[in-house]
Amino acid sequence: MKSALLSLMVILSPLWPLGENPTPNAPFIIVNKQVNQLAYVDDNQIQKIYDVATGATNELTPNGLHTVTVKAVEPYYRKKNIPGGSPDNPLGTRWIGFNAENTDGRIYGLHGTNNPSSIGKNASAGCVRMENKDVEELFSNIPMGTKIYITDEDKDFQSIASEWNAIR
Repeated sequence: MKSALLSLMVILSPLWPLGENPTPNAPFIIVNKQVNQLAYVDDNQIQKIYDVATGATNELTPNGLHTVTVKAVEPYYRKKNIPGGSPDNPLGTRWIGFNAENTDGRIYGLHGTNNPSSIGKNASAGCVRMENKDVEELFSNIPMGTKIYITDEDKDFQSIASEWNAIR
């Protein structure tokens, strides 16, 4: 019985949340590249705003609505064969991968950094960098299937969240 339930949970987990998403009762992430900030929206309100680093050029971090498809603790950095947990690992302590540009969540992500001085700047190769403590907090609050909206619009987070039905 336990193994059947576990199997069902594994099969259904990529489908969370079922139905319309975002909704005022589900987590939603907004990244605004114009101000290099990320808003965590949940329970019909903006819960927290974090400073982030985005692409060194505007095109590197893809705009649009994406879905969290991968989450990893102490992620391995494949490009340079750097193990998770290493102080040399540029991905920091957490990886929240999303499916931008028809990828599988292993190319683009929200992640920590071993270069905190880059936060607040246009500095990445396309990912969204966060302070390790911030990405750890966010990681624990958002499930697989959470929507991430990346934009460079000149709008405040409240307006964007309302437009996407994350806040009513």
